[in-house]
Amino acid sequence: MNSRRDRNARAALFDGIEEGGIRASSSYASHEIDEQENDRALDGLQDRVNLLKRLSGDIHEEVDSHNHMLDRMGNDMDASRGVLSGTMDKFKMVFETKSNRRMFTLVASFVVIFLIIYYLTR
Repeated sequence: MNSRRDRNARAALFDGIEEGGIRASSSYASHEIDEQENDRALDGLQDRVNLLKRLSGDIHEEVDSHNHMLDRMGNDMDASRGVLSGTMDKFKMVFETKSNRRMFTLVASFVVIFLIIYYLTR
């Protein structure tokens, strides 16, 4: 009986160990499966982080290019405002004298007649 107890104690002590290695118990296998799932989820998460990083970099580049374009448009608008104010000053000078008004009406009538002929022949 004593040898039987020794065998039972020995079996309890070395339960899960086989010759040449450890026998995988069900809890060990489920732990390994959980680790594999975690690794897959971690890889998926890393891919998403990389995608978001690239996307945010692209958005940053796009915003920079639009800011540059808006700055150029603002500078062009300032330049055109200067040209238009100069033109308006010249128109004011034309309307100040009576002889210049006649010249303006003559030029305006030629422009109108030219536009009418252009649209009729088209």
